[in-house]
Formats: sequence, C-alpha cells, structure tokens
Amino acid sequence: MNIKYISQLRQSAERTGSIVCMGLDPIADYLPVRTGSVRNDLVDFFAAVFDQMLARKVFPGAFKPNIGYYHVLDRPRNGDFSGSLALSDILRMTTDLFPDIPVILDAKRGDIALSSSNYAREAFTCWGADAVTLSPYMGSDSVVPFLAHGKGVYILNRTSNPGAADFQDLAVSGEPFYIRVARQIAAWAEEYPGTGAVVGATSPDELSAIAEVYAGTEVPLLIPGVGSQGGSGRETVQRLKKAGYDPVLARINSSSGITHPWKNSPPPPDSPWAAAVVSNLEALNQETGSQL
Repeated sequence: MNIKYISQLRQSAERTGSIVCMGLDPIADYLPVRTGSVRNDLVDFFAAVFDQMLARKVFPGAFKPNIGYYHVLDRPRNGDFSGSLALSDILRMTTDLFPDIPVILDAKRGDIALSSSNYAREAFTCWGADAVTLSPYMGSDSVVPFLAHGKGVYILNRTSNPGAADFQDLAVSGEPFYIRVARQIAAWAEEYPGTGAVVGATSPDELSAIAEVYAGTEVPLLIPGVGSQGGSGRETVQRLKKAGYDPVLARINSSSGITHPWKNSPPPPDSPWAAAVVSNLEALNQETGSQL
C-alpha cells in the first residue's frame, strides 16, 4: 500500500501553511512582457513570480499546470515545441526551488487498456508529475492503470463548469450521479491510497454532499472554481470541516485569479506585477488558512 502522495500533501501543508493550489496556466496575450519568444516569456514570467515567492516566503500547497495551455503554443508539424519546452523548464524550476510542494498535472486523461497506461506514463514518467487529473467516464479499466502507479490521481467528480449539471447531476437509482462517482472513488482509494477527487467550489451544496461521502477517509480533494470563477475559499473550508472532512488533504485551486489579476485590463509591463501575483496567493492563503 503506497501512501506517499498523502504524506506529500500533509507535509506540504505543514511546511507552507497553505492548502492553496496555484494554477500555472499562462495566457500569452496577458503576459506583461512579450519578447517574441513564447518559451522565454513564459519561463521568465514564472521565474520572476517564484523569486518573489522565495523573497516573501509565500508559497502554495501545490502547483497545477494545465497541459493544454502549453500544448496550444506548440506547432509540431513545424518542429516548434515552444509550449512543451516552456512547461519542462517551469516544472524543472518548481522541482529545484520547491521540492516539497507537489505538482498536479491537469491533463484530464482517460482511455482504456494500453492507451490509458500510456497516458499514465506520460504524466508520471515523461513529465514527472506527482499527481494527474483523470476522467472516470470509461470506468475501472480506464482508471486503474493510473492508480497502479502509486501516485496521486484526481478523478473528476463534480466539476466547477456550468455544463457540469448536464450529466453529473443526473439521478441514478435515486441519487445524483456525482454521489455514485464519489462512492466509487472512495472504494478505489481504499485499495489505492492517493486516489482523490475533483470537486468544484462553485457548487457549494454539492461540495458539502460529496465531502460527507469522503468524511473520515484520506481521499484528497482538488477544488477548482475559487477566484475568477466565483467560488469562496473561506466557505469551501467551512463546508469541508462541517462535513467532517480534513481540509489539510484538500487543495483549493485558483489559476488566473492568482497569476493574471490584470486580465480584464492591459498588462502592466512597468508595474510590480510579480509582487501582485504573490500578493494574490498570500491573500488566498490567509483566507483559507484562517479557517483551518
């Protein structure tokens, strides 16, 4: 039984004082400085942010790059892998500078048999991630190849997007489908510790119901939707605690709400933008940490 990822989460929360997951999802048009080299721009952006984090001793409890934000910058048929190379550089920085903070690769994979095994190797061997996000739609033969690696796996349970209700809220044998999924995730977690769930903060009542399923377990939760999507970090922690779930195992994610606070206005090339990013992280740390 491998409980390494559970230990990573507990230790990172203790050492950083944070249960915030910092999304590393760069939007090229919003970068404050653009030189014409997208790889250099992305790497320089996060290098400046990481320098500010170290100087101010403000850290998240996890990092989460969404692979799509990097792949979209590649032009493979032209031999251009700028986005993927930038992701590689950024992951190397996180490992070198913050070795105790886990990295969740947000890839939302899911296939069957050998294909699923290949996607798992992509996340854990190719990219060296500590955890990955995964769709459960194709069932156990899609999920188990990921779980067998003994790493962290966050399975989509009740997501934060408006269209989530189209399928996830459907009634199955008298209860919402997302509750059935939660029960299956809890069952997988008994055999494969480190199995977790993605549950959005934008649907707080659903979050409470799902947290009750996981109460008393060690199922890690990845909770997107805080910040620019409208979810509340404070309310999220309160609901987890009220349900009997240990919030230390949760990671409350904010992406653009932390890293692109100026996205509705022109980028600030001459202002202390890296400090603004870290201030946003610090504010969410304080909002969530005050409830622990």
